[in-house]
Amino acid sequence: MANLKGKTLFITGGSRGIGLAIGLRAARDGANVAIAAKTTKPHPKLPGTIYTAAEAIEKAGGRALPVVMDIRFDDQILAAVTKTAAVFGGIDILVNNASAIFLAGTAETPMKRFDLMHQVNARGTFACSQACLPYLKKAPNPHILNLSPPLNMDPNWFAPHVAYTMAKYGMSMCVLGMSQELRPLGIAVNALWPRTPIDTSAVRNLLGGEAVVRGSRKPEILADAAHTILTRESRACTGNFFIDEPLLRETGVTDFEPYAVDPGTPLFPDFFL
Repeated sequence: MANLKGKTLFITGGSRGIGLAIGLRAARDGANVAIAAKTTKPHPKLPGTIYTAAEAIEKAGGRALPVVMDIRFDDQILAAVTKTAAVFGGIDILVNNASAIFLAGTAETPMKRFDLMHQVNARGTFACSQACLPYLKKAPNPHILNLSPPLNMDPNWFAPHVAYTMAKYGMSMCVLGMSQELRPLGIAVNALWPRTPIDTSAVRNLLGGEAVVRGSRKPEILADAAHTILTRESRACTGNFFIDEPLLRETGVTDFEPYAVDPGTPLFPDFFL
């Protein structure tokens, strides 16, 4: 079975939640994982720091590199990418996981929130992809994976939160364009999105609290789905907008109850699906 042993992953926003789960799954194979995030001190509402994430990754069997990086600043991105390549001898995989969310209508969205979402989501994805390209070009099976939704132009997904949808779709448009642009180089560019909400800090703090959490799945479902993508041949797997459950069903998974936060509770559908 294909695995990620010896591969180097650069994961943005990897100190908690989905990013950390992807790093832990790779670590079980013996991968090198750079956790690129800005959380260096515990936050009262957000669990984990880059250092606790690095400790967990090493306990899982991988090599970890915590790197302080605010994705809004190009110099910090370049420094983090350069340090990762120097420590591990290159970069094989970029996971664009960092994301900002603010769910409000046009009149209720402060421009500073609009700017933050576009700086982190769309611009951050583009900037990290650009910074990692020199190393991905040299990797034997290079992948870029964006945690972003399929491009669904139904106005229902824009009307309640135009700014957020634009910012997330910016990440997806990077997949659409870069997959074609980088195809001749053998660099795979794909997107991954959940069928249900995922139990993360954003869900707990912003999307309805305990009721939504009970109808959610654990981040491990996206970690397993990401592992399936990242172990595929890059030249044969690019330009896809994967959804976690159908992808895992293709690999033979039939029991999804272990991924449920509260097994037996009806699941909520996620945004954009």
